[in-house]
Amino acid sequence: MTTEATFDATGQQLPSVQARTSAGRATVARLLRQRSAVVGLIILAFLFTVAVLADVLATHDPIRPLIGIEPGVRPRQTPCIHILGCPADQPEHYFGLDGNVRDFYSRVVHGARISLSVGFVVVGWSIVAGMLIGAVAGYLGGWLDNILMRLMDMLLAFPALLLAIVVITVLGANLFNAMLAVGIVSVPIYARVMRSSVLSVREQDYVTAARALGDSQWSILARRVIPNAITPIIVQGTLGVGAAVLEIAALSFIGLAAQAPQPEWGSMIGIERNQMFTSPFLIVIPGIALTLTVLGFNLLGDGLRDAFDPRLAR
Repeated sequence: MTTEATFDATGQQLPSVQARTSAGRATVARLLRQRSAVVGLIILAFLFTVAVLADVLATHDPIRPLIGIEPGVRPRQTPCIHILGCPADQPEHYFGLDGNVRDFYSRVVHGARISLSVGFVVVGWSIVAGMLIGAVAGYLGGWLDNILMRLMDMLLAFPALLLAIVVITVLGANLFNAMLAVGIVSVPIYARVMRSSVLSVREQDYVTAARALGDSQWSILARRVIPNAITPIIVQGTLGVGAAVLEIAALSFIGLAAQAPQPEWGSMIGIERNQMFTSPFLIVIPGIALTLTVLGFNLLGDGLRDAFDPRLAR
């Protein structure tokens, strides 16, 4: 089987589809050789399964209190699992009940769906905005670069969580506005990363060849520069999802993001924060869920960094 070779304006052979496919397979192979990345993938696969199958895995309605539905239930009832010795005549609740007599296991399961969705939405739109700003600033340079980067510096000068609180205070306290606020404070990070990558890519021979062939600036930026400068954004975005989940949880903890009765992990911890010594499971369980989420994305992000740069592979 033969593949047709293509050449640029300088006579240099461009990578074929087969070569690019082989490079992609090599990257995946390097990723799977990273033990930390494999652990991160396993953790995230588990969390994604829980989020997707939340309606199936949940044993109760995560919002509806059980008073009048199950006899003998009481606020902050301890976990009851029959196979672990809990009396058979007592209603089974894997993680117990919260202060509003709702099944805590079902709320934690549905919280996975909310937290992961929020993390991806926040990072997704902030990556798009930051990537466009950084790409335009890095490729065109000059006065436009100075203006855009000074705006990014202004945003970076404020503590991220404090700036998010200010934005939410202006727009109103709800989950959507919290996602918007966290995305705004994340844009400068991706813009800086993209600009740095574009500054390197724009000096490559294939970009010079495209200019010699008469391609427009915007065509070169969209077809040549951005696709070859996006790798650091992928790594930063993977790390950013865990950070976004944690920031939304922090805002929910103080009542500025998810509102009752939404089953969000940070909000669940905030509601029961005074029960650490009387009902610690109400705080520890969602705390573990948050820890696993952030850990999974951080491990995967570190593995992707090493996989995309063979020089860093161990």
